[in-house]
Amino acid sequence: MSEQSSMHFYLNWAKERIDEMDAALASFEVRADEAKAESKVKAEQIIADLKKRRDEFQVQLKAQAEAGEAAWARSRTELEKQWNGFEAQMKTYFESAGKQVEQQQETFKNIAAAQAKAWREAADKFREAAGKVAATHTGDFDAAFRQMKSDASEAEARLQKLKQVGSDSWSVLSAALAESRRAFDQANQAAWNALKGPGSKS
Repeated sequence: MSEQSSMHFYLNWAKERIDEMDAALASFEVRADEAKAESKVKAEQIIADLKKRRDEFQVQLKAQAEAGEAAWARSRTELEKQWNGFEAQMKTYFESAGKQVEQQQETFKNIAAAQAKAWREAADKFREAAGKVAATHTGDFDAAFRQMKSDASEAEARLQKLKQVGSDSWSVLSAALAESRRAFDQANQAAWNALKGPGSKS
């Protein structure tokens, strides 16, 4: 179960990023269609670059889907670089599009929804995998599942609060999403470590 647990962690990690990319792209495409001619061309170029980055991320993810844990660990570094490039390009989009608060907030809401969905799906996958393991460890798994659900609720509440307050700064919104993403990664790792057994850290 140890190798399978790690694979679940990596797959959840990658799927969460792809879901965020898709949410951001959907938001950008709607706005690009509404933009004026001169800004529309620039927005379409950035969107094309974002799609290319997302597609490269997916291609690499598919290439690693059949690989073992060690290959995933090596590949994750490259996937993180691609993810960071995608985030940097989103920032460029917002800087070049001018101060479009409505666009930023819409994108934030879409990405926050993608994160919440990723939390729920990861918790469901963990519960399903834990159900397949011997009943002797059920207490450990129940505790890990409850912790993951609790962490998900806290992260979602923080993002909801920020959505209600609103912000005209993408850096503030982006920092909140990054904090939620880190919490997801930690909760995801802790849950799958519970399936690996006592003393597992990675």
